[in-house]
Amino acid sequence: MAPPDVTQGLAPAGAPSRGLRQRPSRIDWEAASLRFVLGGICVVAIVFLVAPTIIVLVTSFTASQSLKFPPHGFSLRWYAALREADQMQAAAWNSLVVALWTTAISLLLGTAAALGIARSRARLARACDILFMSPLVLPALAFGFAALIFVNRLGLSPGIAFLVLGHVIVCVPFVLRTTIAALSQLDPALLDASASLGAGPWMTFRRVTLPLIAPGLGAGAFLAFMASFDNVPVSLFLADERTEVLPIHLWQQIETNLDVRTAAVSGLIVIVTLVLMLVAERMAGLTRQMR
Repeated sequence: MAPPDVTQGLAPAGAPSRGLRQRPSRIDWEAASLRFVLGGICVVAIVFLVAPTIIVLVTSFTASQSLKFPPHGFSLRWYAALREADQMQAAAWNSLVVALWTTAISLLLGTAAALGIARSRARLARACDILFMSPLVLPALAFGFAALIFVNRLGLSPGIAFLVLGHVIVCVPFVLRTTIAALSQLDPALLDASASLGAGPWMTFRRVTLPLIAPGLGAGAFLAFMASFDNVPVSLFLADERTEVLPIHLWQQIETNLDVRTAAVSGLIVIVTLVLMLVAERMAGLTRQMR
């Protein structure tokens, strides 16, 4: 009598079992649960961030005399009324001037600091990096109040010069971080090749380093400009009565009479910001520089 074939009914080697194929592992369930939770958190965060912006945009096109959501009618009357808002125009011009000066100075200081920090492995460079990034960790209101006390201790009064200086302190970290990220992608062999061809440090920076890190500088300049233009805490303490900036003016208007033109200005700022973001992404690769 022939012995029974013990291999009959068994799956061939390498073939997955039907029972194991139908039962997902515990790791798959945990990964799916984690993705579901993280996805839900992202959706909630996006809703809370985007919903107020959408509400402001929709309300800015209202046809009524007061701020109401949802609006009973739609009109461009409040955008047209901005042409006669002299105080808002003056405040917007002050914010633009402060933001431009802040961006220019932040670019100079942030680029110089990034060049020194990125090329050094010393502990002092790491300490300087932490020091330059510290304004982003400190509470903005606490920093603005401390800056006001410091100015008063010097026997001086707030003004546009100290306002620009305060904005520079909180905006340099944006330029520093994007520039260091761009320098980290720079091949050191290019600098060595430039030096071997007889180029000095300034020539190497102008012809090699600067063109290659230009996207990082552009991204940092954009972030610094927007952070300065929309800054409230520092402007609240360091701006004098002759230098009223737009965020403070809008805040006062909302507190006093809920002027509908504030919604129109806010909607205009949102639209301009979106356009600038698209331009920055197109020309400088903003999202790539922020990684």
